[in-house]
Amino acid sequence: MKNYFLLFAMLLAVLVSCRKAETADQPATTVEPRGAENIAYKWSEMAILGTANDTDRFKPRPTITSRYLGLIFVSIFDAWSRYDEKATPVYLSGVERRPATEQDLKNKETAISYAAFRTLSEYYFTDKEIFANYMRELGLDPDDMSTDPTSPIGIGNLAAKAVIEARKGDGSNQYGEEEGSNGQPYFNYVGYAPVNSADENVDPNRWQPKYFADGKGGRFAPECLTPYWDKVQPVALKSGDQFRPGPPPMIGSEQLEAEVKEVMELQANLTDKDKALVEFMRDGPQSVQQAGHWLKFAQEVSRRDNHTLDEDVKMFFYNQVVAMDAFIASWDSKMFYDYARPYALVHKYYEDQKIKAWGGEGKGIVEMDGQQWRPYSPETFLCPPFPSYTSGHSTISGGCGEALKRWTGSDEFGSSVTLVAGALTEPDNLGDTVVIEFPTFTETAEMAGWSRVMGGYHIQADNVAGLQLGRDVAGEVWKFYLKHIGEEEKTAM
Repeated sequence: MKNYFLLFAMLLAVLVSCRKAETADQPATTVEPRGAENIAYKWSEMAILGTANDTDRFKPRPTITSRYLGLIFVSIFDAWSRYDEKATPVYLSGVERRPATEQDLKNKETAISYAAFRTLSEYYFTDKEIFANYMRELGLDPDDMSTDPTSPIGIGNLAAKAVIEARKGDGSNQYGEEEGSNGQPYFNYVGYAPVNSADENVDPNRWQPKYFADGKGGRFAPECLTPYWDKVQPVALKSGDQFRPGPPPMIGSEQLEAEVKEVMELQANLTDKDKALVEFMRDGPQSVQQAGHWLKFAQEVSRRDNHTLDEDVKMFFYNQVVAMDAFIASWDSKMFYDYARPYALVHKYYEDQKIKAWGGEGKGIVEMDGQQWRPYSPETFLCPPFPSYTSGHSTISGGCGEALKRWTGSDEFGSSVTLVAGALTEPDNLGDTVVIEFPTFTETAEMAGWSRVMGGYHIQADNVAGLQLGRDVAGEVWKFYLKHIGEEEKTAM
């Protein structure tokens, strides 16, 4: 019996030893981070932070930040493409695709981190140390400037450098390099000047600047924001005017008369839910502008669908190129038609008439002279300082909504937000807490456009043409996207 137990013990020891040996020969299974945990998503969070801080420091400039975001995600895509089986970069050249044995998660994470860090530091330069600290948290050296085209660090640095160099002189005037800028970044080098002044409206079909409160007891009339943005080179479109819509309705037309009346009546009858929607789509403190807003919606999709790094790299790339090019297309229309906003149109149509409208912060709906009408907006930012047609919110929302619909293969969104009405417009006169549902991407885009009409920033023509323009842009960028991921048609993700 004793020998039997001894033999059994020896056999058991051999079995355990063999199992340990087998286990030692097998690498530990790594669970790939998904959703908010993957590195592409985490860098999208840093991009959102950079955009919010840029807005706080330099005031809202949606065209400029859309270009930053678009190029940041192009650089991430280009770095990632060298570790993908089929993808081809947009601007990176002279760097070969890495062999299959190197196309692993760690190399992808390293390459896109360096690409993201370099481009974020270029465009949101005031936050460079924040981005550098994040690199250190990831265990990466932000001072490693390697350009070795066979290493993930070098590929990431080269991808960022290629994007930055390719986009110098692209019409954005980032470096004050355009003729007539005198070295001043983002200077109005095209010499645009409105035909109307803030004090005199000589052509009511054209855009008129308006006075804002400066928050110090005075007032000022902002100049047109980036009036040259129609000259910026798109990433995927052939040109900014590729899908330019036909003209808006002019004064004297039945359409314009009806649409101006619609704006006035909508603004006078805003419910708490309407006000909350207007404010949510308008953004506010810590605003990330329209491109950033739709990047946030894309982040929701990533969390909802538990995306991998590969999926987020591709989705953010497509989404933000659409936003960047849609802004260029919208500005082409804005500057070509130089069209009036409701602020001036209501004054024209209802001059010397008594109307009921929102009277301003804390005043509610009051009777006023038609020329006192103003949008549902705080005194310090009464309406966007640039021409109206097409609506930028509608164009970018129509484009990015269509992009998420195409990319996911479904229109289903299922998002919602809880807001306090008036929080961003009348903080001392709050309304109810409301929940706004966004069931589909298409409805979300249409709600964004509709909010601009309800708030008094646009007439319906601006919205309808903008939504269509954005969807046209998304369709064109889709072909560009498929080419660069190496596919002929969309496959299930």
